[in-house]
Amino acid sequence: MWSKYCGGKPGQDALEERGHWGSKVEFLLAVAGNVVGLGNVWKFPYLCYKNGGGAFLVPYLVFVVTCGVPIFLLETTIGQHTQEGSISCWWKMCPLAQGIGYAGVLILLYSCMTYIIILSWALFYLLFSFNATLPWSTCNNYWNTVECFDVTTTRNQTNHTKRTSAAVEFWERRVLKISGGIEEIGSIRWEVLLCLLTMWVICYFCIWKGVKSTGKVVYFTATFPYVMLLILLIRGISLPGATQGIQFYLLPELSRLTDPQVWMEAGSQIFFSYSIGVGTLIVLGSYNPRSNNCYKDCFWLCALNSCTSMVAGFAVFSVLGFMAHEQDVPIAEVAESGPGLAFIAYPMAVAMMPVPQVWAVCFFIMIILLGLDTQFVCMEVVMTSITDLFAEVLRRAGRRECFVLLFCLTCFFSQLVMITEGGMYIFQIVEYYACNGACILFLCVFESLAVGWIFGADRLSGIITNMTGKRPNPFFKICWRYLTPLVSLISFTCSLIQYRPLTFNRWYVYPTWAYVMGWMMALSSILLVPGWALYKLTTVSGTLSQRLHRLCWPEPPDCTLALKRETAPHHITEEDLE
Repeated sequence: MWSKYCGGKPGQDALEERGHWGSKVEFLLAVAGNVVGLGNVWKFPYLCYKNGGGAFLVPYLVFVVTCGVPIFLLETTIGQHTQEGSISCWWKMCPLAQGIGYAGVLILLYSCMTYIIILSWALFYLLFSFNATLPWSTCNNYWNTVECFDVTTTRNQTNHTKRTSAAVEFWERRVLKISGGIEEIGSIRWEVLLCLLTMWVICYFCIWKGVKSTGKVVYFTATFPYVMLLILLIRGISLPGATQGIQFYLLPELSRLTDPQVWMEAGSQIFFSYSIGVGTLIVLGSYNPRSNNCYKDCFWLCALNSCTSMVAGFAVFSVLGFMAHEQDVPIAEVAESGPGLAFIAYPMAVAMMPVPQVWAVCFFIMIILLGLDTQFVCMEVVMTSITDLFAEVLRRAGRRECFVLLFCLTCFFSQLVMITEGGMYIFQIVEYYACNGACILFLCVFESLAVGWIFGADRLSGIITNMTGKRPNPFFKICWRYLTPLVSLISFTCSLIQYRPLTFNRWYVYPTWAYVMGWMMALSSILLVPGWALYKLTTVSGTLSQRLHRLCWPEPPDCTLALKRETAPHHITEEDLE
């Protein structure tokens, strides 16, 4: 039938099939593994504690309702409807907005560069967790200084304000061997290099066959972290001081609701943890059959994400409460987020427990698996988006495997500068600017405007109805047209107004050229959206009115429409296809 409409010859250098998930469970696990990541464990609990405890849940839920779930549903629907990657999907939606897809892929490329560095550090810690004595628990190692003190034998830190804990020295002097600044790059950390290479090999074989391999891997990588989290939660709440830690985590402080920064951080957490704005959900949804009930899936997956964040908070703060109890210090002195929690605070707390090796192994396995899911799904999204863009070239036998290998090698060699003695400074620049929440907010503004106003919220709602047999709540149309772009725009504006230049360890100020480099990386994704629109408007033929009409409301070629007619489920109407 395809040859009838498009004039091709059957069997002549045929393209490989794009593929689908082997089952619905594979899709759910892949999305769950992607959206439930390190941010749920090392960022949400700290933000909750820092921004009013239980009161933080108010702005958090506001952003869930107005931005998180609506964009989650929007992107999953786009992917399932178009059966295309995050760039080529806009050919069928609104070609003028295709810059959103390019920008999202660029942000994911930056994320792939930084995220796997964290995994290599976690693997480094995991290997040392099997030692008879945890190296970050003592001060008698060759890398320790005279200022080092051992928290397992020192009850109160108040007399050691000018000294450094063994955990901090292990992190800074053994793992990073950090230099004095970004100008001092130094030599490559060869042990970390081997860990990084190991993680790239694992990621390669997770995605080298596309959804055929990814769909099988997620059965383990998306479920086993929950086993580890449950073990750590049970252990944490049984420790002395755990109750005080949980109280600090959730104790409501309603006065903080008037602080704009609290709302900003709630919004930023939603956009990151729900993995929206960068096209991840578009790609994962595109491997679903068109008849899949993406409407119901979105609610379950969003609920899973938020519930995991809450449970992780109990696991983390019960252990931090124990740590504060053992050291006889306020919990504010031990609470950390990000790498500070994973590689300093939590290892320090683990060192105080009986049989610390067991809990260290459980914790770092959980960190690796949580991060690994997000990493290889990001890689799959980039691969799928580029492959769909150049399907005639890349969707041939054996070419995907070679392309994935080339991608992994390119990223690996580009990252070598981040695992040098000065690499931590470069890592933070890339993470703070290139993967900035403001960049994602900017994309969400234009994504919701393009779909809600140009493509049409009513039309998207009708597509959901045809695919699932269930009409979505009218509230979603209000969000796509008004609430989501408005809230995203306000958040984006506030993030620029409240911008603070990056510092390292609260004292090191980067040189001017480093900030310029950071802003160039941030603008590289932001400017792609208007830049692509201007490029298309100036290169497409016809009057301005004709160009706008062609770029905003594309008419599919006859062969594309014919293929849709052949593959669409029976309940998809001809009007929807056109």
